[in-house]
Amino acid sequence: MPLSLDYYYGNEAEQYNFYRIPKTLFTDPHYKSVSIEAKVLYGLLLDRMSLSVRNGWLDDCRRVYIYFTLEDAMEMMACGKDKAVKLFKELDKEGGIGLIERKKQGLGRPARIYVKNFVLPSDTPPSQTSENPKSRLLNSAEVQTSEKSKSRLLENRSPEVGKPDPNKTERNKTEMNETDLSIPLPPSPPIPRQKMGIDEMDSYREILKKNIDYPALLLDNPFDRELIDGYVELMAESCCSKRAYLRVSGEELPVEVVQSRLLKLTGDHIRYVVDCLRQNTTRVGNIRAYMLAALYNAPVTMGPYYTSQVSHDMAAG
Repeated sequence: MPLSLDYYYGNEAEQYNFYRIPKTLFTDPHYKSVSIEAKVLYGLLLDRMSLSVRNGWLDDCRRVYIYFTLEDAMEMMACGKDKAVKLFKELDKEGGIGLIERKKQGLGRPARIYVKNFVLPSDTPPSQTSENPKSRLLNSAEVQTSEKSKSRLLENRSPEVGKPDPNKTERNKTEMNETDLSIPLPPSPPIPRQKMGIDEMDSYREILKKNIDYPALLLDNPFDRELIDGYVELMAESCCSKRAYLRVSGEELPVEVVQSRLLKLTGDHIRYVVDCLRQNTTRVGNIRAYMLAALYNAPVTMGPYYTSQVSHDMAAG
């Protein structure tokens, strides 16, 4: 049964986060042999680059690398282990198209992945890269055509692949996700912001400041600049969150829902939240959660709040 979904109105579609897959992968003849699923995986790896830049994950040559484990690919691509291995090998420099390069670290640590620039020199002949990587992959005994292994584990399967998919798999504790701190950050300093390319946080700050008429807010509240800047920063961080859900008022909400609500806030909503914070006399344990809840609920609670105030003032003469 199809889902009952609403239409997009105006520019609403621009409010959400999207994974970006370069058009070149679909239009350049050098990449015609790459499977659609491998191109999607490359888009996921490219998206993970922003996390590495924020964490300062750079090698001695200032090259950005990422951590994206086999389990990450299995979860994001909804596929089995053999299929995930196949997709990685299709993208890899060794035996694949060369869009990524993996460097093993040993000692049970996940491999560093260098996501290579997909833009080719203009004089690169298609014959150098147009060979179908699948023909090379199919010669390897560790590649299966199905998403889950239907045959017994082959004896010459490499250690990278490990065992075939069991019915219930537990995440390998030697792998890491994007919040794991077991792998130390490199000593080199982060790339300066002006060299990072498109800065998602700065883009959202500009959009949010425009939505709330930031200059007018500062004129009306000259002594609350730090408070207003804190609201803008909190909203921008929430809009850029890579989590699937955000906790608001004790409830787990899809990040797209929170983002959509925050992007609809106006200067009047911010004035209302500032006013509420001034009048609050109770001790707030988690001020960040309190502020996010106040901002998220502002469009719903602002009208009744001011109506109640007017009624109270009129009743009091």
